[in-house]
Amino acid sequence: MTKIAFLGLGVMGYPMAGHLQGAGHDVTVYNRTASKADAWVVQHGGASAPTPREAAIGAELVMACVGNDDDLRGVCLGPDGAFGGMQAGSIFVDHTTVSAAVTRALYDAAAVRDVSFVDAPISGGQAGAENAQLSVMCGGDQAAYDRAETLIDVYSKLCRRIGDSGAGQMTKMCNQIAIAGLVQGLSEALHFANKAGLDGASVVEVISQGAAGSWQMANRYQTMLADEFEHGFAVDWMRKDLGICLDAADENGASLPVTALVDQFYKDVQKMGGSRWDTSSLFKRLQSMG
Repeated sequence: MTKIAFLGLGVMGYPMAGHLQGAGHDVTVYNRTASKADAWVVQHGGASAPTPREAAIGAELVMACVGNDDDLRGVCLGPDGAFGGMQAGSIFVDHTTVSAAVTRALYDAAAVRDVSFVDAPISGGQAGAENAQLSVMCGGDQAAYDRAETLIDVYSKLCRRIGDSGAGQMTKMCNQIAIAGLVQGLSEALHFANKAGLDGASVVEVISQGAAGSWQMANRYQTMLADEFEHGFAVDWMRKDLGICLDAADENGASLPVTALVDQFYKDVQKMGGSRWDTSSLFKRLQSMG
């Protein structure tokens, strides 16, 4: 049994923390909206704490899955931040998708306290979190990763250390860059099929078994054709992630023309009122154009 603090009980963090408690670990949770932490305790057991600092006291590992760079700084730093309650030799594992810059800054801030920091962004969506089938891409020191991996394995199907601090976040950027192009390509294919008078489902049945097949095609084409866009990662969050990718590309010199274009398409979806639609709503944008 490991004593763990888990910070952030959104659609991903809530089930992830539940898997840890269900595996026999001693989990204390923190959430900005305390009622959600209380509900988690009722459902799973464990305990809740009113601040990240209090949740982290005595924990061997502190795990976080929050919203953005500012949210992560907020749960780590300051008088109520987790770093203030963590003991020397403990490990902070961050599952949030954030910039590599904030990751490296927090890695350094943790090191001053003799605390290890592992960036460990995740892919697999809400279903992956609920079914313990997440892919986890990590950066940080090898020894800290080796200790954290056993706990991460509780809710993942694949966990890998890619490199030093920030490498996990850079890998998550690759993930989002690839998804952006895939979803736009699938949307255009279905839109074209519609314009050509073809049955979209029949088209996908055939092309999904060849080189065009993808997770997005297998899991999203039916809801796209049904004009349903409440099934996954929201457009607002995707634009946040693509903004991180484009900022990083400005720094390292990478050329991301398709990513930049799809980011603007998602901006169009936001203007349509689709901020909380899932990322496959690129198809709805095309259909609305006639």
